[in-house]
Amino acid sequence: MDITNLIIFLAIGALAGWLAGLITKGGGYGLLGDIVIGVLGAVVGGYVFGVVGVAASGIIGSIVTATVGAVILIFLVRVLKRA
Repeated sequence: MDITNLIIFLAIGALAGWLAGLITKGGGYGLLGDIVIGVLGAVVGGYVFGVVGVAASGIIGSIVTATVGAVILIFLVRVLKRA
């Protein structure tokens, strides 16, 4: 992975984490927190989309996948914190 791909990867993670924070009414989690949530969300979203049979491609597809996964991740963390 070259530096350009790494920067794009981290930017998508940051954007997805920030969007997920807005969607879940949690606000931002700071740059590092947004990146972590977005990257983990990309893994979760990729898995969920694969199970459902949905394919997303390109940068927009990556952002959507990571954002959906991040929203699911934030929801699960909130549920587990209540338990």
